[in-house]
Amino acid sequence: MAHQDLSWRTVVQRRRYSDGLDAVEERLSTVAGTYAEPLGSAARSLLGAGGKRVRPLLTLLCASRRAPLAAAVVHAATAAELLHMATLVHDDVLDRAELRRGRATVAHEYGVETAVSTGNFLLARAFAELALTGDGAAVALLSKTAVGLSEGEVLQRQEAYDVTLGVDAYRRRCERKTADLFAAAARLGALLSGIGERQQLALGEYGRLLGLAFQVFDDILDLDGDEDLTGKRLGADIRDGTVTLPLIYALETRPDLGPRLRDGGRLDEAGVAALIAEVRATGAIARARATATGFIERAQRLLSACSDDVERDLLGEVARSVVDRYA
Repeated sequence: MAHQDLSWRTVVQRRRYSDGLDAVEERLSTVAGTYAEPLGSAARSLLGAGGKRVRPLLTLLCASRRAPLAAAVVHAATAAELLHMATLVHDDVLDRAELRRGRATVAHEYGVETAVSTGNFLLARAFAELALTGDGAAVALLSKTAVGLSEGEVLQRQEAYDVTLGVDAYRRRCERKTADLFAAAARLGALLSGIGERQQLALGEYGRLLGLAFQVFDDILDLDGDEDLTGKRLGADIRDGTVTLPLIYALETRPDLGPRLRDGGRLDEAGVAALIAEVRATGAIARARATATGFIERAQRLLSACSDDVERDLLGEVARSVVDRYA
């Protein structure tokens, strides 16, 4: 969700978060401009591809609204986005992806070696940015999250083409690859603005559930999205063997699809299209969408238990926007 789409109660509130995100964007541009070529150009290319900046927005919205946004919160929001950007570059290398958000990936445009170095650079800069807060607990939280991201990528490689994969294993992978960073982004805002531990944990769980829903909906788009809007070909998960929740649900109904999914990397375009059609026919898409919506509903219930020190209404809108985006 773009921050411009939120329902601001006051001009002051809108300016607070607009200025905060502008400050994050300025920090990102500074980082991209501080390294020698071609890494600088590669980083600027990734930055120029845009994005919703959902993770920085969560950090800002989860900070106490009782005080001005501190520089530490802006540094943390920037660090969360830099870590996310680093994972995008590395994921595109591993997936041999040519497009990201409708534009050439760093790996495709600059080559694999430059892409790997760019991802490493962004990762290092994420922690350099967070170190500026001087908060050891914040650094420890993001460090744990970064380790989990690596574990999630390893799990995805190990589980490739495994048509026996269950829902619990899928969820564990999604938590490591996606949800944990959403949770960390939310907790960092609360932590660095003095919000108590109980609410930090609640906001972290809100972020985790939001991230799970985000990933499930993203997996649905791979089978039921508009290529012009997603900027990616349908069926990428089938081709690279990533067994997602819609595929797991489809296999429960149609176990006979297993051999073809196991052979997905060798299917031609017509074969992938036919397989997608059969997955859709099982009702797995609707079932996966209901699961993701359930995560959002649980996230919103957590917000209702939080104090109004944080922007509960706006965080609720962010959660609803995840559903609206994939409606």
